[in-house]
Amino acid sequence: MAIDGILNIDKPRGFTSHDVVAKLRGILGQKKIGHTGTLDPEAVGVLPVCLGSATRLCDLLTNKDKEYVAQVRLGVTTDTQDMTGRIIEERMVGATALEVEKALMSFLGDYEQIPPMFSAIKIDGKRLYELAREGKEIERKARTVQIKEIELLSVELPLLTIRVKCSKGTYIRTLCHDLGKALGCGGAMEQLERTRSGMFTKATALSLEELEGIMAKRGGKSKEEALEGILIPVDRLFSDYPALQLKPAREKLIENGNSFENHHLLPSLQQEVWPDHSQYRVYIQKDRFMGIYEYRKKEGRFCPVRMFISKQGEK
Repeated sequence: MAIDGILNIDKPRGFTSHDVVAKLRGILGQKKIGHTGTLDPEAVGVLPVCLGSATRLCDLLTNKDKEYVAQVRLGVTTDTQDMTGRIIEERMVGATALEVEKALMSFLGDYEQIPPMFSAIKIDGKRLYELAREGKEIERKARTVQIKEIELLSVELPLLTIRVKCSKGTYIRTLCHDLGKALGCGGAMEQLERTRSGMFTKATALSLEELEGIMAKRGGKSKEEALEGILIPVDRLFSDYPALQLKPAREKLIENGNSFENHHLLPSLQQEVWPDHSQYRVYIQKDRFMGIYEYRKKEGRFCPVRMFISKQGEK
């Protein structure tokens, strides 16, 4: 059986997000694994990884706010907007710490950001970074992103360290580039660490080496037992949804992904009126989470929104 749940992995420098998934497949002996949004190879930090039925959560987790700590080098403009790229221009940095902070704060709130050429965005079926490697640059439309918090942590010109909390789809490389542009000297990202992605934080992130050690020492324990306290159950991400449980005689209904009615619930949970479009965590056998259901008044039934049932033999 597949392991179901989410692991909070501390991505190492030099690994792509796909490299992390490939490494985990080897460590856990499981094929069904997906990551929740790419981090540049040179970036480090929080990368939630979904296992088994939790892979159906990948898109939901990708949509969460992120938090980063980035080091910016002023006075340099590169083709990749970070220091791994080719230097296009170098300028003197004449800004004071006060001017740097003022320019940084100007990005707080909604911000029209043009995605970098070296990104995984697809245009006409081709990724931008593929075009960039061919020496091509095409016009990109600005997208509205939101900088929810921004803080200047340190200034040792030409280097700055900043903390940014932002909406999904925000390119920190581009923010560093745009900050340099606003100061009139250019700027590029030197280092990047993701410290938070939704509910997942740096404090609880596990390195690949630590995970490998845990699995190597598990002895006679099952994989799930070895990962106890580390593997985050799927239903924890929906902890603010009320829980419902079906009568044992009606469990087959949702094992097959069907809708159900009020009288199929345990008697203690039944009620005459349910709010239209209200959503619930649904369980069988006391603690076996099956998925998220929505009550639809017009149909008088609870209908499946997203199911998290692992199929027999799935790996």
